[in-house]
This record gives sequence, structure tokens and C-alpha cells, in this order.
Amino acid sequence: MEKVRIGKSDVYTIKLGLGTNKVGGHNLFKNLNEKDGYDLVREALNQGINFLDTAYVYGIGRSEEIIGDVLQDYDRSKVIIATKAAQDKSQDMAMNNSADFIKKSVDEALLRLKTDYIDIFYLHFPDEKTPKDEAVETLDEIRKAGKIRAIGVSNFSLDQIKEANANGKVDIVEDQYSLVHRSAVKEELEYLQAQNISFVPYFPLASGLLTGKYGLDDWDKFKNTDGGQLLGDFSKEQYDKAIQGIEGIRKIADSHQATVTQTVLAWYMANPAISVVIPGARNVEQVKNNAAALHIELSPDEYQQIDQLFSDF
Repeated sequence: MEKVRIGKSDVYTIKLGLGTNKVGGHNLFKNLNEKDGYDLVREALNQGINFLDTAYVYGIGRSEEIIGDVLQDYDRSKVIIATKAAQDKSQDMAMNNSADFIKKSVDEALLRLKTDYIDIFYLHFPDEKTPKDEAVETLDEIRKAGKIRAIGVSNFSLDQIKEANANGKVDIVEDQYSLVHRSAVKEELEYLQAQNISFVPYFPLASGLLTGKYGLDDWDKFKNTDGGQLLGDFSKEQYDKAIQGIEGIRKIADSHQATVTQTVLAWYMANPAISVVIPGARNVEQVKNNAAALHIELSPDEYQQIDQLFSDF
């Protein structure tokens, strides 16, 4: 499988990963089954999906603990672990990018993950007072100590990314991006590409909208879901355009004997601006279905067709 380099680091990964907020993320989702969490992480690794994206806030460390347990049965050198921290439990989960907090967060994540290094460590959110470049310098010290391999920031504005990257040490950015949420990060992507900084989109399936499970008559149903809340001021007109675009994707999917979800994931993997796409999963079956996207190769024409279907977003 094609591998991509993460920024200027020595971390290489395939272009499809696994988002693990539903692995142990009991504070974020209802009715999660921990056995499913263990099983789906194993299934991802067995399917060749070697990039696992987690964070402290996913279950207040529980996602990291589950991944750490599973890692004991695999060759650690073949798995890319990305985790994040910023929420300070001692300060009612306020954002904290201070040097002491970052160092403590990395050490605690290493214990939960049961490993002696983390491949990618992100500042999950910016705080209001720490200079962004100083926070990155702290991560660089930790990298030099061998505890992390690549430096990331997440949920930073473009100006904050530029400040964080003042010394050229940011390797990767994770931010919201999908076929229906593109224009908001256009300038950001241009900057990242110019600076050789990798990009990972979260919510690539727009919390279900881009899976093909909704139709034109489902607007009221959709706007009351996590996806509807995620997209905020998404209008009925935009929803209708998205559904029409999805129907166009469905035709391409049918020609590959694939699902809409798999075809959308294949589009992200073909997108030169995206390094890794990290769809989440609640169970083994969803992981298997996502993994099948690795075997879909869109033609340049199909890629452009999908791009044009969502050009208004």
C-alpha cells in the first residue's frame, strides 16, 4: 500500500486510519460496548489499518487504555499511534498548553498506551494564554527525548497554526474537513501544503451525512442528529445539494461494486491535500466496510466528478 510521510518527521503511514472516539469514549457516546471497542481496534490492525487516532478526552483516557491493551498483541513498530491532550482535569477541563501540563500529559498517555513512545502527539485545542510557538518548542524537547516522533496541532485557526509553526516544527494538523465542509479550510490547506505540513481531516463522513443513509425527505431527521448539530448553520438548501451529490457518488460507487461510504473514503485517499483519513467506527463490521475502501482506485475523471458534485461547499 502507498505510504505517506507525516510532515518532516520519520513517521510513515498508509492513507486510511481509524478514529477511536467510540472506543471507550463513554463521555461522548451512549451505549458503547467496551468489548466492541477492543474488537474493532484488533480488526483494524488485522485489516492493515495501522494508524490509530485517539485522545485523552475520549473516555478521559479510556480509549488510550484500550488501545494500549490491544497493542500488547501486535508489533508496536508497525502501528502508528496519534493522541492528543489539552483538557486539564485539575482545572475543570479548561484548555492548557503550558509546558508542565504538556510534559505531564505525554507521560500519562505513555502509561495508558503501555508504550515508550507516541508517534504523533497533538495539542488538541489551543489555550488562551500560552504562546503557540512556545507550546511547540515544549513538544520539540519531548521529541528530542524520544517520547514522541512528530508534532501536531488540532482545532487551531490558520493564524494560530502559523504562530505554532514559527520555527517550522509542526508536522501535522488535524481539523474539521469533509466534502460538505471545504471552503472554510481552503486557505489553511494551501498554507499547510506550502509548509510541508500533513493534514488529517476529522468528521470526514460529516457524522453520517456522507454515508448515503439519508434521502431528500430526511432533512428533519438529519438536523436533529449529531451530524446536523455538527454542521451548525447547514441549511435545507445545502442539505438538498449534498443529497444530490451523494446520489452522483452512488453511481460511481455502483460501478466499483462499493458503498457510498467506501467511495467517499477513496476520494479522500486520492486527495493530494490529505495525508490520512480517519473515519470512526462503533463495531467490527463498520471497520471491515471502511477497510474495503483501500481496494477502490478512483480514475482521475471519477475523482473530478466527485469534486465537482460538491464544489459549492
